[in-house]
This record gives sequence, C-alpha cells and structure tokens, in this order.
Amino acid sequence: MVCIGWFFRKKARLNKENYLLGGRSLPWYMLGLSDASDMFDISGTMWMVSLCFVYGLKSIWIPWLWPVFNQVFMMMYLSKWLRRSGATTGAEWLTTRFGRAGKRVRASHNIVVIFALLSCLGFLAYGFVGLGKFMEIFIPWNVVQPYIPFHIPLAYVPHFYGVIFTLFAVFYSVLGGMHSIVLGDVIKYVIMTIGCVSIGIIAMIHLHHQQITVPEGWRNPFFGMHLNLDWTGILDDANKKITSDGFGLFGIFFMMMLFKGIFASLAGPAPNYDMQKVLSTRSPEEASKMSGFVSIILLPIRYTLVIGLTILGLLYFKQIAPQVQNPQGTDFETILPATINTFLPAGIVGLVLTGLLGAFMGTFSGTLNAAQAYIVNDIYLKYVNPNANNKQVITMNYAAGIGVVTLGIILGCLIEDVNTILQWIVSGLYGGYIAANMLKWHWWRFNASGFFWGMVAGIVPAIALAALKSFNILTGLDLYYWPIIFILSLVGCIWGSYSAPPTEINTLKKFYITVRPWGFWGEIHNKVIAENPAFEKNKHFKRNIFNVMIGMAGQMCLTILPMYIVLWMKLPLIITIILLIIIIIILKKTWWDKLSEY
Repeated sequence: MVCIGWFFRKKARLNKENYLLGGRSLPWYMLGLSDASDMFDISGTMWMVSLCFVYGLKSIWIPWLWPVFNQVFMMMYLSKWLRRSGATTGAEWLTTRFGRAGKRVRASHNIVVIFALLSCLGFLAYGFVGLGKFMEIFIPWNVVQPYIPFHIPLAYVPHFYGVIFTLFAVFYSVLGGMHSIVLGDVIKYVIMTIGCVSIGIIAMIHLHHQQITVPEGWRNPFFGMHLNLDWTGILDDANKKITSDGFGLFGIFFMMMLFKGIFASLAGPAPNYDMQKVLSTRSPEEASKMSGFVSIILLPIRYTLVIGLTILGLLYFKQIAPQVQNPQGTDFETILPATINTFLPAGIVGLVLTGLLGAFMGTFSGTLNAAQAYIVNDIYLKYVNPNANNKQVITMNYAAGIGVVTLGIILGCLIEDVNTILQWIVSGLYGGYIAANMLKWHWWRFNASGFFWGMVAGIVPAIALAALKSFNILTGLDLYYWPIIFILSLVGCIWGSYSAPPTEINTLKKFYITVRPWGFWGEIHNKVIAENPAFEKNKHFKRNIFNVMIGMAGQMCLTILPMYIVLWMKLPLIITIILLIIIIIILKKTWWDKLSEY
C-alpha cells in the first residue's frame, strides 16, 4: 500500500480534481469495489460478529442503525441526483442548491464543513479503537514490551498499536490521493474475499460434525415486540450485553430504527468517503450503478466472515474465553480476533489479517480523503488562499491529512469501545444532519438560512448528548434520543427558512432543471414550464419508491444468504435464492433498463 501511494504521488499532484476525485476517470465497478472495501472495516466487523454471536440471525437488522439500506436509496435515484451537480465535495454541492453569494449561503456552507469534519473525526476514532483491540490479541504486549524504551499502561496498549498502524495508512493515502486509495481498496477486497470464503468453509466443516449451543430463536431472523433470547445457563454475560445494548424491546427498537433510517436515507449520503466516491464517477448513470454494486459485492462476502467466525466462537467458546474476558466480564467485540487467532490455519490467518488491516487502512484513508477535501476545498481555497497554485494546494492537502489524523488519534484515546462511538455517530450526530439534508432535495422553499439553523439545532444537541452521557447524566440507547434531536432540527429548518427570503429564483430553476428532483417543487416547475413548455418533470416518484422497497428486500436476502449456507439451513436457503432471482428480474426491468431516464 505504501508503494502504491508512492507510485501515484505524481499523478495525484497534477491538480485538485485528480487528487480528491481521481480525475473522474475511474470506472464505476472500481469505485464500487473501493466503496465496498471502505465499508469492510475492522471495527464494524468486530461489532457485527459480537452482535451475531449474541443475537443470532436477528442481528441482520441491527446495521439498519446506519442505515445500511441508504445504499438502496442511492442506487435507485439519489446518486444520480448528487452526481449531476458536478461538485467536488458536499459543501461545494450546496452552491448548486442555494447559490454562491450572501452571508446565509456562507453560513450553510460552513456548517456542513463542521458536520463533515466532526463525522470524519468520529469515524477515524471509531476505526482507531477497533484496530487497537484487534492487534492486541495478535501481538501480545508481553512480547513487545521489552523492546519499548518507555512505559505504557496496559489500558493504553490498544491505543499504542492504533497509532503505529494508523501512520502507515496516513502515508499512502496522503501521498497518492484517490487513485492510490481506489487501487489499494481493490487489492484488499480480493484478499478479503479469499479469506472470508475460507473462513465460511472452515466453519461449515466444523459445524457439520457438531452442534452449537444457543438459545431458542437464535436461528430465526424474525421477531416480535420482545427479543426473547435467553442465554441463562449457556452464557450469562450475553444477557448482560442485551440489557446494556437496550435491544430487549426489539420491536420498538426496530420501528425507531426503520423510522430514522428512512428519513436518513431520504437525506442522501453523509459528507464522507461514500459521497466522495459518488462524486468521482464518470456520469450520473455510473453513480447509480456504483451504489448498487456496493451491496452485491459487500454483504455476502462480509457476512460469510461474520457467521463463520461466530460459529467457530460458539463451538469453542471455552477455548477463547481467556482471551475475551476482562474485569467487567466478556468483551464480545474481541471474539473476532480471538477466534481468528485460535482456530484458523496458518496461511488463512495471514490472508485474513492482511485483509482486515487493509480494510482498516481503506476505511481510514477514504475518510481521511473526505476530510482533506473539505479542509482544502471548502476552507483553504475559499477563505484562506483562493489563488493558491497547485503546489500550495497539494502541500495543504498533506498538512490537512496530518492534522486530521492527529485529532482522530486524540479522540480515539478518550473512547472506551467501538459501540460507544458508533451509537453516537449514527444516532446522535446524524440526528442533527437528517432534517436539513432531506428538505434540501424535496422542498423548493427550503433555503440556506433554513439549512444553517436546522444543522445547528441538530448538531448542538448531538454534542450535548455525547457530553451528558460521558458524565452519566443521561443513560440509555442513543437511538431513543434521536427523535428529540430530529424534531429540534426540523423546527430549526422551518423557522430558518421562513425567517429569510427564498433562494434566488434562477438558482432554483437551474437546480430543478439539472438535478430533476421530485417533491414539493410545484412553484418552480410552473416557472420553468412558462419559459420552456417542452420541459417534463420527474414523474418517477412511485417507481423509485417501489424499487427502493424491492431493493431493501434484495439487500436482506444478500445478507442472510451466506448465513443460511454456513448454518446448513437448506429450506430457508432455497426460499432466499428464489426470492433473490425474482427481485433481480424485477429490478432489471424497473431500474437497470431505465437508468438513462431521469
């Protein structure tokens, strides 16, 4: 990876677009592979294995917290809408919606940069924490300690490992820009695929001759109002995890998650590596193909790894118990590295380690690239040095990368576990993002003032939530505070929009004609029609929503398919395959064949 970064440094330095977007010359399937590889991170996979271990097949729903199905909304229409802007970052995209002039436009621009940097720092810290825990099991501290010329308390050993491996990721991503990130991600994806399939086969062989001891309902992906998983007498610490996670009332949790997920998906991609990959595609049609490709190549491979390691962990839990215990009980997030370390044969262990470390570097470098884009494009070139030459821009990219990583490491040292930062990002911080970014697509009267006040009214309570929870003033699942943050943000959006005049009419007309959104655009549509009677509005709302529902079902089939294979569950597997074939045929006719339409 370091060599790739060095190789691409000259190409990356040609201009800003080459560095941040790969010159918009990369094919959609390469960007899709890269995006999937970026989502295949160590921290998230450790979290998924811990969920699968405790919740069984019901764990497939919990990643809706992100929500994972936002990729379906993007695939069906939002990626095309986003790519039509021709912007370099999410903040720059706002100029296509609200115009370029005025203090309100600058304020909306600044607030999205602040949000983007907060979320990037959060994800860097999230990856950092997971990496440290992961490496601690493979490189025992008692082996390394005699060679370290200074004392490190045991509690900070994972952070030490995190710093070391983070520095490698920084080097190649800062030097090579988007070209090196994408090529590196593709190589890592190939390695991970070999490792994941191998783990799935090994787990199947072990399970064929033995039985896993799990609670009733563990193999059933469906649920009622209550979770009804009782680990008493099998592994009592699992009951404690269910209680601490707050997922016992699973029906309420699921409805809240779905409600939040739909609004979050309507808002479009957050300003991170996912948005950067969409903006890097060659055309709007390729942007949609890329987003659809991500689910197809990510979910089956990733869940083969997740269920494979879960099965091995369940079969041989007594053997890995010493590695996953701490003074507070069982640390389920360490089941993944402990299982890899104990049961996989030499060679496969090397591949999986290489792949997972590469996955960390991919997520880290993609997030870092997004943060650099915002600092350079939306702060440095906008306010500090608008006339910067190419050398100054590249130097600033390097400086921004080093600065963001330093802050991410400091933040990572203050966080206890992966779940803590994940819950805050997806439920707290994103609660402040959703309302403003949903309205910007769908309501013509929404303006820069509404965007600014909506984001402020969401981000400030999200930061307050993190602070109050850190001092134990508030308790409970972050998701349950999300509606409050969302409503505050929505009030800020509406109040801010009506406290200022509408966006300049020519900007609105240009946006409407270029992006072709559906929603509450009647007044602008009438003005466009008056000038151009031949203009046709986007009438595909019903088809887009139908495709989204079909796509969500397909995504869940892709998720559970490898789990049924590894668990030798033949009838559910056959039903899933039949459903998947039907969904593919439908989407071929209602989505793929109509990509060239608006």
